[in-house]
Amino acid sequence: MDEKKITNVCLLAGKIMLQSGAETYRVEDTMIRIALAFGVKKAQSHATPTGILFSMGETEPTNFVRIVERSTDLHKVTQVNSVSRNISNGLVTLDDASQQLQNIESQVHAYPINLQIIAACLASGCFTIMFQGQWIDFFPAFIAGGIGYSAMVFLHQIVEIRFFAEFLASFLIGLVAFLFIYTGIGAELDKIIIGSVMPLVPGLLITNAVRDLMAGHLVSGLSKGAEAFLTAFAIGAGVAVIFLII
Repeated sequence: MDEKKITNVCLLAGKIMLQSGAETYRVEDTMIRIALAFGVKKAQSHATPTGILFSMGETEPTNFVRIVERSTDLHKVTQVNSVSRNISNGLVTLDDASQQLQNIESQVHAYPINLQIIAACLASGCFTIMFQGQWIDFFPAFIAGGIGYSAMVFLHQIVEIRFFAEFLASFLIGLVAFLFIYTGIGAELDKIIIGSVMPLVPGLLITNAVRDLMAGHLVSGLSKGAEAFLTAFAIGAGVAVIFLII
């Protein structure tokens, strides 16, 4: 077997999974299983939220891949897991696995931005009702949540400052919610805001942080937990600014 190709396949699988929101322990396990399926019995892998280290053995050179952008696309994680299982079962060759992973990496997000925004709108309205809001608050939360999520997606593309997009998105949500209440559309400002910010809450990040900590990956777990905390803080700060202004 070509060791360089095996290394590239393992690193590509790990990179796709980590960029798509998989837990670090799952990334490491997948890479080790792929290497083992191709006859590499002493492979070593180490993943953090910002990078992956992989070696074919204790005395072999170590390869590093930097992870710059991360998002949530569990469809890609599922596809990589499927490729990994096929490799373990001997159903695909090394070249086929490499090609399949390259195809997965080149795919656009499973759900287009327009669909994500519509889902955020519906989720915001439904969360408002779940949090004991009145039905008259559904429409304001629907609009505020959609505007906030759209702003976050747009700002993530043009601003490199971490957490600024979440801060400004929650600020806009608070502003839109206040304008609805001010014009007499809606009854409870707090319920509208709470429901509208829910699509911004880093739920997957919090879950992955806890699962990584439980799996013994302290560095990854703590770093993801810190990122989730700062994201939540930015969301809260954006809403707090609105309350200070009004």
